[in-house]
Amino acid sequence: MAGGRFAPGHVGELTQIVPFDMVDAALAEAGAAQKRVRDLPSRVVVYLLLAAALFAELGYPQVWTKMIAGLDGLAVATPTAGALAQARRRIGVAPLRALFDLLRGPAAGRATTGVYWRGRLVTAIDGTMMCCPDTAANLRVYRRGGGHHGGTGYPMIRVLALVACGTRTIIDATFGSTSVGETTYTHHLLGALRRGMILLADRNFAAKDLIAAVADTGAELLIRVKTGRTLPVCRRLGNGSYVSRIGAVEVQVINCEITISTEAGHRSEIYRLITTILDPDIPAIEIIRLYRERWEIETSFLELKSTILGGRVLRAKTPVGVDQEVYALLNTYQALRIAIADATIGRLDLDPDRGSFTIALNAARDQLVQAAGVIAETTIDLVGVIGHRILDNRMPGRRQRTNPRVVKRAISKFVAKSATGRVRAPSRRATITINILASVDP
Repeated sequence: MAGGRFAPGHVGELTQIVPFDMVDAALAEAGAAQKRVRDLPSRVVVYLLLAAALFAELGYPQVWTKMIAGLDGLAVATPTAGALAQARRRIGVAPLRALFDLLRGPAAGRATTGVYWRGRLVTAIDGTMMCCPDTAANLRVYRRGGGHHGGTGYPMIRVLALVACGTRTIIDATFGSTSVGETTYTHHLLGALRRGMILLADRNFAAKDLIAAVADTGAELLIRVKTGRTLPVCRRLGNGSYVSRIGAVEVQVINCEITISTEAGHRSEIYRLITTILDPDIPAIEIIRLYRERWEIETSFLELKSTILGGRVLRAKTPVGVDQEVYALLNTYQALRIAIADATIGRLDLDPDRGSFTIALNAARDQLVQAAGVIAETTIDLVGVIGHRILDNRMPGRRQRTNPRVVKRAISKFVAKSATGRVRAPSRRATITINILASVDP
């Protein structure tokens, strides 16, 4: 534990993943280190912001109480809510952004189970929305969502992330106003792509210029496109697909029909996938099955918005505060995901997605309140208390099941829960059948 005024600066065992020297380096890079030792040193304020992401339901004074709960016998500050707000404004956004640059990445070794496909790191890109308080300051930067039923009550933030599917860690992320589209934000993340990766994306990312930009990074891509899109046949491949061209980029086109069958019936949908992988010896069915890994990024967004935030609106009432809070949330999420990856490292029989994010979150909260495991013992244990709880409460292997998609908000294009009595029913065991379709393109 740090001493004196620095003592409250910790996030329990997660401090080993976000250590003092890392936070100090981020502060130094941002030019935000304190010039004199205050009751709330800059390092302590950074940890306050990270701890607030662990306790999204609490205000900052209550989060401070959690941080000092395990510091019995130490003289620590008792700042007011105003003092905490002033300290947050003092350090600004830059240290949290610099800290994210230090933490982000796949957090996986070459032998980590479920992370690589044929030697390529499997990644996915997608966007999601978060809401911030409905203040005049926020509305000058962020806008409310539209729709035919009144839109949203809160200004919305668009967050775009590049995620390693196997560990659900964030390789890079960007965010801003919803007045800018997902494909525009995507260009901000291209610098994180490189040779040795394969990028999965949905139909929204199938624009010609974006496909060319991804291909220029050296990364492979696997993207779903609209079935009505004209993709002429350049040459046939022996695996049931064909090669076409989108701009200057050659792509393999795979048409397939996917049928999901349960005891309640079955439904089918036509998928068209394109990939820059042109090896005819790779079965088309294997590429189709790889595409479902794209769903891992949706689980990442679920963990951010539901498990951590509980569906809540962010706290910050100013755009600068929103930026600071979102970076703190991304940093804390990444630290939890690194803890899960560390717990499963060296376990070739254990996929990182068997680690429960909820268990990791609650174990981290407990360690913070107890101020436990802040500094590693002489013998380093990568697993730690958080990791052991994850391993002791492993999730079962993923079952093949399905459930109709329903939503609560009427602005969505999907059927609402209240409409015609449709509600989310228990998941059903499913059988998935994939048929490769012959091309009908000229």
